[in-house]
Amino acid sequence: MQNKGFVRVFAVLLTLVCIFYLSFTFVANKYMNEAEQTAGGDRVKLSYILDSLSTEKVWGPYTFKEVREMEINLGLDLKGGMNVILELNVGDVLKSLSGNNRDENFNKAIAAANIRNAKGEKDYINLFAQEYQKVSPNGNLAAIFGTFELKDKINSNSTNQEVLKVLNEELESAISNSFNVLRTRIDRFGVVAPNIQRMEQAGRISVELPGIKEPERVRKLLQGSANLEFWETYESAEILPALQMANNMLVSTEATVDTTKAEAKKEEAPVSAADSILNKVASQNEDQAKLAADNAEYERRNPLFSKLQPALMQNGAPAPGPVVGYAHYKDTTAINQMLHTKAVKDLLPRGTKLNWSVKAVDEKGQFYQLIALKASNRNGEPALGGNVITDARADFAQNGSGQEVSMSMNQEGAKQWARITRENEKKSVAIVLDGYVYSYPRVNGEIPNGRSSISGNFTPEEAKDLANVLKSGKMPATVKIIQEEVVGPSLGHEAISAGAISFVIALILLMVYMMAVYGIVPGIIANLGLVFNMFFTMGILASFHAVLTLSGIAGLVLSLGVAVDANVLIYERAKEELRNGKNLKKAVEDGYNNAFSAIFDANLTSIITAIILFMFGTGPIKGFATTLIIGLVVSFFTSVFLTRLVYERGLAKGWFKNLTFTTSISKNMLVNPKIDWVKLRKKGYVISAIVVGGFLISFFVRGLNYGIDFTGGRNYIVRFENPVNTQEVQKDLSPEFDGASLSVITIGENNQVRITTNYKIADESPLVDDEITAKLYKGLKPLLGETTLDGFTQNNIMSIQKVGPAIAKDITTGAIWAVVFSMIGMGLYILIRFRDISFSAGTIASAFHDTLIIIGVYSLFHGWLPFSMEIDQSFIAAVLTVIGYSVNDTVVIFDRIREIIGLHPNVDRKTLINDALNTTLARTISTSLSTFIVLTCMFILGGDIIRSFCFALMVGIVTGTYSTLFIAVPIAFEIQNKKSKLKE
Repeated sequence: MQNKGFVRVFAVLLTLVCIFYLSFTFVANKYMNEAEQTAGGDRVKLSYILDSLSTEKVWGPYTFKEVREMEINLGLDLKGGMNVILELNVGDVLKSLSGNNRDENFNKAIAAANIRNAKGEKDYINLFAQEYQKVSPNGNLAAIFGTFELKDKINSNSTNQEVLKVLNEELESAISNSFNVLRTRIDRFGVVAPNIQRMEQAGRISVELPGIKEPERVRKLLQGSANLEFWETYESAEILPALQMANNMLVSTEATVDTTKAEAKKEEAPVSAADSILNKVASQNEDQAKLAADNAEYERRNPLFSKLQPALMQNGAPAPGPVVGYAHYKDTTAINQMLHTKAVKDLLPRGTKLNWSVKAVDEKGQFYQLIALKASNRNGEPALGGNVITDARADFAQNGSGQEVSMSMNQEGAKQWARITRENEKKSVAIVLDGYVYSYPRVNGEIPNGRSSISGNFTPEEAKDLANVLKSGKMPATVKIIQEEVVGPSLGHEAISAGAISFVIALILLMVYMMAVYGIVPGIIANLGLVFNMFFTMGILASFHAVLTLSGIAGLVLSLGVAVDANVLIYERAKEELRNGKNLKKAVEDGYNNAFSAIFDANLTSIITAIILFMFGTGPIKGFATTLIIGLVVSFFTSVFLTRLVYERGLAKGWFKNLTFTTSISKNMLVNPKIDWVKLRKKGYVISAIVVGGFLISFFVRGLNYGIDFTGGRNYIVRFENPVNTQEVQKDLSPEFDGASLSVITIGENNQVRITTNYKIADESPLVDDEITAKLYKGLKPLLGETTLDGFTQNNIMSIQKVGPAIAKDITTGAIWAVVFSMIGMGLYILIRFRDISFSAGTIASAFHDTLIIIGVYSLFHGWLPFSMEIDQSFIAAVLTVIGYSVNDTVVIFDRIREIIGLHPNVDRKTLINDALNTTLARTISTSLSTFIVLTCMFILGGDIIRSFCFALMVGIVTGTYSTLFIAVPIAFEIQNKKSKLKE
């Protein structure tokens, strides 16, 4: 093998990189396990330990928080949590940009664009432009959008195309603002390892929140519009005396005593360096107990100031500025509770608001400032709202001292801003978003024109963040949830168990299969390749900070099957070379060389379908595609190069002797078969025509069971204490849902059902989700026993999934294009690779045949088999995977045909086709069998979530093998045969 040195170096470097990234997962698990053992099941104590560890260095220069961010994160289906797709209301953005223009044609165009967008049509601004052109063919958009705020970008001479370009730029800014607001809100929510991403379609944002247990609270958090405000402030000297009085007053209250006792208990777990933290918490000594008692006494005497450190100078005088104190983030809730009592409020000046800074002031990110805000009227309102901002940007300071943020206001805002800055000269004005203070710049003098510069020791990132905060008040655009999935933690733990068991058993079965069919030594070498394949795949996933889902585990297992296929190809070719009289070393060398092109083509075709799947899929499907792509690339490297290094080393050292790549089981299996496949092809056509015809009848009579991915709706998985009858459940629920579609099926055990409904799916009110939950509770109450609505929501509802009509339309369109592009892509690749249209025609016919068979099976058997057979995204993923597998199988045979033609150009086509099919038959059966074994394992043990997906793949493996032998190659033969006759 050439370039052996490069392969070795690359393998070593890849191994080191994978070890580095995977090490974070092992370190994070180590500390998590130790923390859980130390906490002894006490969740409060566990939270305290993890908080204490978060900023300590536990792995070289990395803190525990950074280690957890670098580990392989589990997806929602394995961990539990919430996944939502949000969509910005672009219509609101355009109305805001127009100054809420009342022009009749403008508002008609907005209404028509809203209707088309709700039906799934994309590019809202283009839709608006089309509708405006319809209602006002000679209309001038500059007259609509030529507002004061946009005067620098749009004037009376601007063409409609120029206006649309500005609107697209402003929309991009609005989306960025919404993204930043959501990111900040999620960070403040305290979710570990959240994932927030902008999607390709304009205005859509995907949010993943692992471990969420309060979906109702999250919905309100995410869908609330940004609330930017400018507040006048008090000087700390005006507030601290009142806080001192509050501290003294709180000493005698019973509530404070209870609070301090609880906090004293928490002090029993002191904070120290990473390793010593766990030891100190685990073993309390007398000194620590005394310290805890002293702390408790100090807290009793100073209930407020034991948690809030006053902002004082060294001489004890109040520090200048609006900051009244500093506190550890764990103490902010207790401080808020004390400050919000009526007695404390009465001590503070009228209209005082005490708000926390959005960012910590220390390097470890633990201490926050408390800022004193001053209401500007008797209603407790801010001095100015954020809707007056027209623009904000980060730039270099004019004096060259770093970054500054400039902002401009509309005419009305400029007037108010001039008054505010005049009245607050040499004082601070706080910039507040969603209740958190982002900045409190000091006013140097009156600003008459609404154009201001905020200077400070900003980093470029901080300046950009502040500019985005200011721009967030510019657009009062709302966001709505158009797709949602909530997975309960218990369902996630079950999925982890099922996924791990199915993966381990599938891996063991593959290893046993390889040794049983090809011998102990070849089997061990192939299995070594599988182990490295798995290791490299997981390491690369970790380096990408990818999220591992149950679908991802399925992709990993499937990639192992592809790796086995490569080894099978190599071993079958080596067996042929041995039978042709070559020595072992030469047979192995030629086996690798001759199998290379087939392995390359087979992997590349599978990667093409996986890429298409990644492009058109969402959520877990992208996870499956990502894992599969990485696994396919890695399997090619391990199977073709790494295992070959082992063989070359072993043969050179004389370690491997008398290898036959057979065992007593496989020695005489499919050796030199003489099947006349060409003669059998017409029988194959007839069988396919009958089967496909029967399935088409079923399709028109029974149809398909479309899931909510394609129809829109909600799924609720509900678990009961005792077995339930699905028909009785549906009967009990029907009166509650006013004739809306409703279906109930068993999922897993007979005490767990999935309830599907499209009730009010088009209603965008945030109250609909709570309404449906209440209806479910009311209808199911006879089956629930003594359970409250909250108990039902937290304990009985295992998962929730919502798909709105607009995204359902997008998913449907994407699925159709994915299948079409996949078939066209396969056909084009085969045409380019083999330069023969007959091969492309056979490939496309085979893929189309397999797709029809799988759809037909799901049409005929849905409702009869004891698991869900819905047509959803997972089903489309299975179809595309089958197309890739079928082409993979076909390419191997086409590659052999090309090879035989090169060796024997004058052989007749019938003999050539039969020889190619017969010589590759052992590989075809062996690969199909090994993959089928893996899928069967996943189907039985992998859990309900991927059972239907695995079943579709199992059907595809069978029909793909059949179509390769009786559809793809025979059709190529028919076309080639006709070409030959025409030449004659």
